[in-house]
Amino acid sequence: MRTLAALVFPGFETLDYFGPIEMLGGYGQETEIITVAQGGEPVPSSHGQRIVIDKTIYDKNDYDLLLIPGGDAALLAAEDEEFMQWIREASANAELVMAVCTGSVLLGMTGILDGRKATTNKLDFTKTVPLAPHVDWVKEARWVRDGKYFTSSGVSAGIDMALAAMADLFGVEMAEKLAFDCEYEWHKDANRDPFAKLAGLA
Repeated sequence: MRTLAALVFPGFETLDYFGPIEMLGGYGQETEIITVAQGGEPVPSSHGQRIVIDKTIYDKNDYDLLLIPGGDAALLAAEDEEFMQWIREASANAELVMAVCTGSVLLGMTGILDGRKATTNKLDFTKTVPLAPHVDWVKEARWVRDGKYFTSSGVSAGIDMALAAMADLFGVEMAEKLAFDCEYEWHKDANRDPFAKLAGLA
C-alpha cells in the first residue's frame, strides 16, 4: 500500500483536491489517503466546507505520494516558511509529486521545480508564473510530467493528471477503469489545452 499525503490549507480549491482524490483513491486498498495540514483543526475549502485533518506537517513528512491543490489562497500559504519547508522535504521523500492549478506555482515557489517543466492555471498564468521564475513554464498543456513531478492546469485538469499518475503507478488499463467507473471522459493527451488559446497564451 502507498501512502498519499493530500495537503490542504485554508481556502484550497475544492475540485483541485477532490477531483484527483476520486481517482487516486479509487484503486481498492492500494492507496491510503492521509489529509495533511499545518494545524490539526478542520480546514475550510474555497467554498467553505471543512475537511477533517489526519496528520499535521509536524507529524511526518515521508509519504509515498504527495498531492498539492491550488486556489487563490495557495499564494498566501506560500508566505509561511515552515509550510514551504515541509513541501520541500515531503517532495524529496515522495515517489510521485502532483500539483494542481496554482498548487503548481506554490510548488514552484519552493525551488523544487527550478529547471523543470511545469504548467498551471491558464487564466492566472501571466500573473502567477513570475513568482517562480526559474521554472520552465509550459503555456499550452493540460498537464506536464517532468521526472516524478506532475503539474496540471486549472481545476478539472487535475483529474486528468491524476489518472496519468495512476497509469504510471498501476498501468493504463487500471486508469481507464477508474475513469469509466466515474463515468469520466479522460483526456489522455497532455498537450490538449483549449483554455490556453482562450486565455490568449497560444
